[in-house]
Amino acid sequence: MDFEPSDITPRGLASPNLFLDGGYKRQKVAPPGGPRKNLQLAVMEPGFKCDAPSLDTILVNYLDTLTQRVNFHLGYPVNICYDHYATLAPLLQFHLNNCGDPFIQNTVDFHSKDFEMAVLDWFAQLWEIEKDQYWGYVTNGGTEGNLHGVLLGRELLPEGILYASKDSHYSVSKAARMYRMDLETINTSINGEMDYSDLRAKLLQNKNKPAIINVTIGTTFKGAVDDLDIILQTLYDCGYSQDMFYIHCDAALCGLMVPFINNFEQMISFKKPIGSVTISGHKFLGCPMPCGVQITRKSYINNLSRNVEYIASVDATISGSRNGLTPIFLWYSLSAKGQIGLQKDVKRCLDNAKYLKDRLQQAGISVMLNELSIIVVLERPRDHEFIRRWQLSCVKDMAHVIVMPGITRDMLDSFINELVQQRKLWYQDGVEPPCIADDIGAQNCACSYHKIG
Repeated sequence: MDFEPSDITPRGLASPNLFLDGGYKRQKVAPPGGPRKNLQLAVMEPGFKCDAPSLDTILVNYLDTLTQRVNFHLGYPVNICYDHYATLAPLLQFHLNNCGDPFIQNTVDFHSKDFEMAVLDWFAQLWEIEKDQYWGYVTNGGTEGNLHGVLLGRELLPEGILYASKDSHYSVSKAARMYRMDLETINTSINGEMDYSDLRAKLLQNKNKPAIINVTIGTTFKGAVDDLDIILQTLYDCGYSQDMFYIHCDAALCGLMVPFINNFEQMISFKKPIGSVTISGHKFLGCPMPCGVQITRKSYINNLSRNVEYIASVDATISGSRNGLTPIFLWYSLSAKGQIGLQKDVKRCLDNAKYLKDRLQQAGISVMLNELSIIVVLERPRDHEFIRRWQLSCVKDMAHVIVMPGITRDMLDSFINELVQQRKLWYQDGVEPPCIADDIGAQNCACSYHKIG
């Protein structure tokens, strides 16, 4: 109660909350500003006299830059629309380390495992697995969740081959390299979804070995969802019994969306023979630090657990020492929003994604939007400065906008209006937009050839 945040806040650093009234009223979209420059910093010795700006000046300027750039953050899946950081700021005075197994109490008091277990129970209920049947932990992000899920599969099926679509997150192939596993890359359709005929062919080629399959619930670039039920049926059709396969679901962004979309509530469920599910906590839900949640079956975890006398616990995690602040942020967000709040967020994001797609289509711009997705794929802007200003992610001749909860229609309108104006400058004197039919489908391409067609 005696703690006063201003005691540790640099003078003038505290800023007004950008996200008011439940996190959805933004500052008015400012005129487009340029991307932030590298600050070229050095560590300064205290008391050393020089002409360099003070610590306070550097931090205040940095905060001002980030505040301005918030309105131009369209290309990456981070929900920066939250206000719990002000409430939870006093916790920053403590070092909280959830080292080891979250279900075994630490020998010191500076942890948040009770908050962590509450978060894990919430996700276990969401994904339909009984409290005494699951094990999990709060990770440092989706990559750690994928590394853990693939490792579980490898330990259960040491001779198993890892199958992942070419649109899977890069951390899956990283796991294959780290664990020295054989990897079969599965082709994808134009929308980014796994090609199930290619999966079938490769499963049959390797029928003498177990299968460890990464199922992507929302691919990184196009937001495509692999159909878990078709994959399971394909395994059965190819003669794989349940003791011959392990399924890890990478649901980094969409794992907190599909349970709140009508007719898709049971897409991710441990009532199906899956082994693990991971999500990123900083993506759809929102958290100032990268984090995630990994859930698996308790019966599987003994393959990884090791007793560590030094910490008076067993440990089956990837990272060992784990951030004790992130479980509190996740617990607070889930408690403040509730399932009804999350459902509203999902609906608004889906509606705004469709709004963006329709506006771009009306403007004659190549664009694609998958079902269940908030990732709008469009032709790559011709100007690198435009891409950098709006912080877009690009692959080949495509860019995408990820319509997160903090993205308002005012922001989308500003983006669309500027893009339309810039295209008039880029495409004149016979210069034409690229054809991206091979990447998003002819029906979504607005190049001169397909527009005429």
